[in-house]
Amino acid sequence: MHNAGRSQMAAGFLSQLAGDRIEVRSAGSLPAEQVNPAVVAAMKEVGIDISGQTPKVLTPEVVQASDYVITMGCGDACPIFPGKKYLDWALDDPAGKGVEAVRPIRDEINTRVQALIAEIDAQQES
Repeated sequence: MHNAGRSQMAAGFLSQLAGDRIEVRSAGSLPAEQVNPAVVAAMKEVGIDISGQTPKVLTPEVVQASDYVITMGCGDACPIFPGKKYLDWALDDPAGKGVEAVRPIRDEINTRVQALIAEIDAQQES
């Protein structure tokens, strides 16, 4: 919802691991003022700097321009368009948590992003 934690981590991993092969968009239904500092610190630990990112608003145009839409708790606020692949990643919200609590969330997101990249790559090969 706030585009300040989970989706920022996912976008950071996806950008680093997929490079130019996949265009990454990250947005939320109620964007926060800034990315969660504990999330920034946890990502920096694994060599990914997301400190320059800012939360962005989710628009129908962003969803419509995407092939995959990964939701992380936006519920009814996420626009639905036919023909898109929707994945709902149920993950703990890092809001209000310290770096120690963010690490397992970060690591789970990394695992899911790697699986997503493998799925996208496999579809492009077939």
